[in-house]
Amino acid sequence: MLTINLPRDILQRIGNTSLLPLRNIVANGCHILLKLENENPTGSMKDRMALAMIEAAEADGRIKPGGTVVEYTGGSTGVSLSLVCAVKRYPLHIVSSDAFSREKLDHMKILGADLRIMPSEGGGMTEKLTRDMVEAARVIQEKTGALWTDQLKNTDQLAAYHTMAEEIWTQTGGRIDALVQSVGTAASLRGMAEGLRSRNPQIRVVAVEPAESAVLSGGKPGSHKIDGIGAGFVVPLWKKDLANHIEPVSTSDAISMAIRLAREEGLFAGTSTGANVVAALRLAGQLGSGATIVTIMCDTGMKYLKTFGTELSKS
Repeated sequence: MLTINLPRDILQRIGNTSLLPLRNIVANGCHILLKLENENPTGSMKDRMALAMIEAAEADGRIKPGGTVVEYTGGSTGVSLSLVCAVKRYPLHIVSSDAFSREKLDHMKILGADLRIMPSEGGGMTEKLTRDMVEAARVIQEKTGALWTDQLKNTDQLAAYHTMAEEIWTQTGGRIDALVQSVGTAASLRGMAEGLRSRNPQIRVVAVEPAESAVLSGGKPGSHKIDGIGAGFVVPLWKKDLANHIEPVSTSDAISMAIRLAREEGLFAGTSTGANVVAALRLAGQLGSGATIVTIMCDTGMKYLKTFGTELSKS
């Protein structure tokens, strides 16, 4: 009989991810540290928020054994919810789109989710697509009575990112000058900013959004191909005082940096991570030598093999 302390299930492997300094992609003598969220079970930081949303609903009775869940998603949230619901045995309805990586959609199916795929315009993420996905999820909820996790509005997920902020604070020994994070639902930026600023109100926070759809910066919505961020409108969880600065990053710059991370640091990450590192380097150019910037490796590049393959074939 085993006497060692084993995890109860795979969900206990969510969180407590590593913090790694970049060694070759650097600027101005600053320390850029990357939180390796690819270490979570599905390879994404969204495992944290999926578990938090479901456990909060279990705690207050919104879902009971045998209950059903529904969500709209650009991919990573859907994969993470698929994992959580598979372990907890909740049937899951997912609304997604052909705008997002095929690998994510296949991963959701393998984990048992029932998918409805919404068509996109030219494979890009747009405001209309986001709103169409939300409406489709609402209709499914109305018909089935499922728990709608509704990630754009769900504040249950903030607790997961407060925990992530505590991890960062502990791992840096409190020596952190700035946090850089891309904005999808805004929950991760908001939760981490709140958590870190409760420790040190002077920590600088930079929000990252697609340059092609820079709505947080006051620009017009547009089509982009950075999975998981840039909904095309100001999302409900966003607060104007969250960030000291909003940094727009283009899809092409995000993809190029993701490839650089693989080739120069051995870190195979997705496009939102590429955008994060671009923004962190720009911030490093403004800060003094020795400053510490933390940003997030949101997920693994294994979710984007076809995306990156297409880009490499162009070069």
